[in-house]
Amino acid sequence: MNAGILDSLLNLLFPPKCPFCGTVLDQIGICNGCRSKLPWAEGSEALRNSPGGLRVCAPLRYEGLAREGVLDLKFHGRMGAAEPLGELVAACAAEWYSGEFDMVTWVPVSKQRLRKRGYDQAELLARSACRAWDVRPVRLLVKTVDNPAQSGLHEAAARRANVLGVYEAAEPTKTAGRRILLVDDVCTTGSTLAECAQVLREAGAAEVLCAAVALTSRPDGK
Repeated sequence: MNAGILDSLLNLLFPPKCPFCGTVLDQIGICNGCRSKLPWAEGSEALRNSPGGLRVCAPLRYEGLAREGVLDLKFHGRMGAAEPLGELVAACAAEWYSGEFDMVTWVPVSKQRLRKRGYDQAELLARSACRAWDVRPVRLLVKTVDNPAQSGLHEAAARRANVLGVYEAAEPTKTAGRRILLVDDVCTTGSTLAECAQVLREAGAAEVLCAAVALTSRPDGK
């Protein structure tokens, strides 16, 4: 079946919806009402230097409507939200990192969490972002330990310790010498992203840049 016809059929059976309010749309995106209410990260607040000098960019602040949308994607099965949110990530990464990366990957969930949830939200976001560049993300990391959620930990030291040693390089030969964009849903302190970036560097990555849907200054989370 022609790809265009297939897309039209899928849109008829499963029409795209705004990831924040659920309004049915003519095409994938965000409704005008929600777009006007989103807590956009403006100027320099859209780019953060995390532990180890790691740069993390995000189009939104993790509060209000943005927080609700990410939580719906992550915990309430709203997989369709990944498409428009990933497009936001792509636009943000293109703005801040244009020409600085040549491969895209994501922060993976554990096998146990994947079985329970049925999908990896960061992978969906990475795939959506890559469609904007007509490429595909590459699985470069695996999570080998089903550690407690970062959101349940409040001390910075505990959050850092919680992610130590839980990720491994999936295919070091694909990582060596590459400039990598690492995608996740939310960044708070940057502990998870910093650990993943370290694993990628140890596997030979020349550069690791990070992008998320939202940044938060809250003392919990990632």
